[in-house]
Amino acid sequence: MKKTFAAFVAVATIAGSLAATPASAQRGVAAGVAAGLIGGAIIGGAIASSRPAYAAPAPAYVDDYPACRLVRERFWDGYGWRFRRVEVCD
Repeated sequence: MKKTFAAFVAVATIAGSLAATPASAQRGVAAGVAAGLIGGAIIGGAIASSRPAYAAPAPAYVDDYPACRLVRERFWDGYGWRFRRVEVCD
């Protein structure tokens, strides 16, 4: 709500500064620009304050058993028994 209010205040300030310009032949263009800014701020504030939509991931094929896996293997290194991971492929 604070973001929406801050955006509205910013747009109102910009619109106020555009309305304070001296009268000229292009006065209608300035009003259109101000209306576009205000409308954009309202729509942008509504989009920014909305919750993100969750989309479930697409289904994917998963193998039942992977072709390779890591296995802990015990080995003698000359000083004592140690463990290492070894990749075993079926």
